[in-house]
Amino acid sequence: MYSKKHTLVVNRLTVNNRILLFLLPFVFFNCKTAQLSENIVQTQTKADFTIAFGSCNRHNVENALWDDVLTADPDVWIWGGDIVYADTDDPKKIASMYEVQKSVPEYAQLRKEVQVIGTWDDHDYGLNDGGVEFEAKDESQRVFLDFMDVPDNDSRRQRKGVYADYDYKTAEGEVKILVLDTRYFRSALTPSGQKGNRYEPGPYGEGTVLGKEQWAWLEKELNTSEADFNIIVSSIQFLSNQHGFETWGNFPHEVDKLKNTVEQSGAKGVIILSGDRHISEFSSSTIEGMSYPLIDFTSSGLTHVYSSYSGEPNPYRVGEVVAVKSFGLLRFNFKSKQVEMEMVGDQGKILNKIVQKY
Repeated sequence: MYSKKHTLVVNRLTVNNRILLFLLPFVFFNCKTAQLSENIVQTQTKADFTIAFGSCNRHNVENALWDDVLTADPDVWIWGGDIVYADTDDPKKIASMYEVQKSVPEYAQLRKEVQVIGTWDDHDYGLNDGGVEFEAKDESQRVFLDFMDVPDNDSRRQRKGVYADYDYKTAEGEVKILVLDTRYFRSALTPSGQKGNRYEPGPYGEGTVLGKEQWAWLEKELNTSEADFNIIVSSIQFLSNQHGFETWGNFPHEVDKLKNTVEQSGAKGVIILSGDRHISEFSSSTIEGMSYPLIDFTSSGLTHVYSSYSGEPNPYRVGEVVAVKSFGLLRFNFKSKQVEMEMVGDQGKILNKIVQKY
């Protein structure tokens, strides 16, 4: 387990702030444009709280990024899903793959130094593009929670789904992290009749991504949040909706519901973190009634990417798509109400970056 001095009570923690050293491009944005960084410039930047996250990690393929994650010295590491590529209904096989991942020396070191939280996606869930129909989901949930070192008395051991909430408090401010489960309850997808697309939006009002109980939990958490920043972790993309693969956009009424939930809650600094796509990109949407844009930061993947990527539509995209192995980094400054969001590649190279004020 991680060795940093955190106090955890029902998934709520207190953490110390720290000064972090990073290799950064000397370029800043306010969620208007983002450019690919060509040079690495060593600078010193203060952060009150730091999140690192990533997805799409083959347990039997070398991950060259763990040392870079350790160098970033985050307060928390968030798995965005596809921790292993199991694609099986045999929980013993999934568990054995998790054990291989735990035995990776650099990852083992990360677990000692940093709290690890997160969610699953389809390949560690056990069924490619799977949802509520997966018959082995309860057994898969058990071994996932074992891998995540979730205590026996945690509520996730008694209920359906791996969603969870975490509160991190520093002397300067608070970050709430809401980890969603977009697999256990998700309704069947609608196959696409368009060539090159796997799925398309289903009829408005039909189907669900989160299910009734998880929706009620999310609404309560946002409505009662007093945090300076609220981070929603979704294994699949929320805003990008025209690529023909898995996305919240396949359930357009659920997209509207989440936007309305965020706006009506009055929660501050809501940011969505996603994965799944084997590319990394920033998406941003202006929502009526909100004083800041809703950003969906996609970081994917850790060990393999869509290297032949040649383009796809995304009306919400900010800057360029990055099809290079990387992880996501968010550095929070409570006084300035600012978040620096970076895609970090091997040797700490910043591949893309935006800065958003809230």
